[in-house]
Amino acid sequence: MKKWIVEDWEFDIEVIKGEAKDCRLGLEEGDRFHFEYETPQGFCPRAMNEIYTWCEVIRCGGDFTYRGCKEKYTMDLPCPCGCIQLRLTATPTGR
Repeated sequence: MKKWIVEDWEFDIEVIKGEAKDCRLGLEEGDRFHFEYETPQGFCPRAMNEIYTWCEVIRCGGDFTYRGCKEKYTMDLPCPCGCIQLRLTATPTGR
């Protein structure tokens, strides 16, 4: 694979609430994932499907305050199954 696009944003996902026994993939509080565009290895593809939409909001110039969040680039959301709570943080790469 030859990635040719330089991304303007990078993202972090942190599991902020939940236990491994409740998650099909065994995600638990404290687990962290970093990515720019791709689905992070070991992360839930179902949750990524929803998170990707919010990443696109940021990439297109929006921010999470329009969704009612206090911070422009950080939001908390449940996984689609509702078994864990996630925190998504966007950071400009400065490229």
